[in-house]
Amino acid sequence: MTTERRRVLALDIGGTKLATAVVTSDGETHGMLVEPTRREEGPDSVISRLFALGERSIVAAGLGPVDAVGISCGGPLDAKRGVLLSPLHLPGWDHVPISALAHERFNAPAVLENDATSSALGEFRFGRGRGASTMLYLTVSTGIGGGAIVGGALHRGAANNGGEYGHILVRSNGRLCKCGRLGCLEAYASGTSIAERAREAVDERGGDSALADLPTIRAEDVSAAAHAGDPLARQIWAETTHMLGIAVTDLVNILEPELVVLGGGVTRAGSAFIDPIREAVLREAMPPAAAAVRIELAQLGDAVGVVGAGAVALESVPGAGEAPGAEEVAHV
Repeated sequence: MTTERRRVLALDIGGTKLATAVVTSDGETHGMLVEPTRREEGPDSVISRLFALGERSIVAAGLGPVDAVGISCGGPLDAKRGVLLSPLHLPGWDHVPISALAHERFNAPAVLENDATSSALGEFRFGRGRGASTMLYLTVSTGIGGGAIVGGALHRGAANNGGEYGHILVRSNGRLCKCGRLGCLEAYASGTSIAERAREAVDERGGDSALADLPTIRAEDVSAAAHAGDPLARQIWAETTHMLGIAVTDLVNILEPELVVLGGGVTRAGSAFIDPIREAVLREAMPPAAAAVRIELAQLGDAVGVVGAGAVALESVPGAGEAPGAEEVAHV
């Protein structure tokens, strides 16, 4: 089999949806399928449906057996052992040996990686990061996470859980984060926190905002209202991009990457999202890093989860790319 024909099954486990596809060594997805997670059913039922969906993707792709299985999921997790410890978005999923279960079902090596970290690798290999050597990736969605590529390789950290950029401190004694600390970036700039801060502001100031007419406020509502000139929404949005600017500036100062890639649902605001962050980094980061770094929106869109899981799996297949050492990936 040639390198170009390497193929892996990618399984992306989200809190609201499951996505599967066969990913080939050129980063293309084949037979991609999506269905609701229905996490209230519990791990046994969801995993059974996930694997069945994966089998359907293999059939739909029409490329034959896969060389490996890549699984992306939010943490906490143990990537080396392939175990989901207790993912915050999947209550009741405690110490689930997902890699071993996938290996048994698909008769192929299985690897597990944090979803944001695998997305970083996906964007690096097959998206906006192609050609870069050092890249930072931040996903700004329900939560905030990310990953770093240093010298062309994914940085996982000593305990394989690096990339928790959502827990950079951006305001001393600030808002309570779900991690228990005060003032984390995620408490200000995630989609969840944008909506929460907007609702709090509406409740405090009364009905002088278009957001007050909405029964449920979402981050995209805040973005749209800010774009339309709503004063309250503009204030919430400005604070959001300010906090992100602080965090990205600090990361640029620390790692001096060639490229920072921003993905996730909140980035759909486009220039209203990325322009203030670019301006903050150019203004605040230490020279020459400030002028050298590029800050771009992610390229892979909604497919980033499965492409990222596929990228992790491809790196575990001999001959399918620059594979990390055996100690760096979770084989069963």
